[in-house]
Amino acid sequence: MSTQQIPLTYEGVLEMIRQTSEQMKDTDRKLERMFQKTDRQMKETNKRISKLGSRIGEIVESMVKGNIVDRFQAFNYIVTKSSRNVKFGNKELPRGEIDLFLEDGDVAILIEVKTTLETKDVRNHIERIEKYRQYANATSGDKRRFIEAVAGAVVEGDAEQFAYENGMYVIVQSGKAVDIVEPPEGFKAKEW
Repeated sequence: MSTQQIPLTYEGVLEMIRQTSEQMKDTDRKLERMFQKTDRQMKETNKRISKLGSRIGEIVESMVKGNIVDRFQAFNYIVTKSSRNVKFGNKELPRGEIDLFLEDGDVAILIEVKTTLETKDVRNHIERIEKYRQYANATSGDKRRFIEAVAGAVVEGDAEQFAYENGMYVIVQSGKAVDIVEPPEGFKAKEW
């Protein structure tokens, strides 16, 4: 608004309304640019958080896979093959993904891995196994028995108990989930 005093006449009031309207339009444009910038920043932040979450999930999967074959062999399963992120399904059949898929002849152990394992994750895994059974029966006639297991870096609430009640193995951190990679020949640790 100009600093010049507008007379309080009909024309003066119309001029004040016009100027106010222009100022409001200018403010709207500025706000719209600010909202667009904030929206872009939020989308970028969400992408970064999503990538971080994916990486954490990959780390947990790697930790679980580390010695899981040995652990199941201790329960008398002779695991001959293990695979990560096994996708299944198509347009006609249910789709899904199994985080860790262990094979022992006529048995397959299907493991869902979560950073934080909750009861809802156990329920979802039950549904996933039912879908996988439908898929396996329809596509390959796979008659193996499927054993379920769930794993979590952190186990919340009654997820462990609920998994046991539904006949699932429960895999948790033990403090033994890491190993030192065999150094190359001639390696010498640096001393400081």
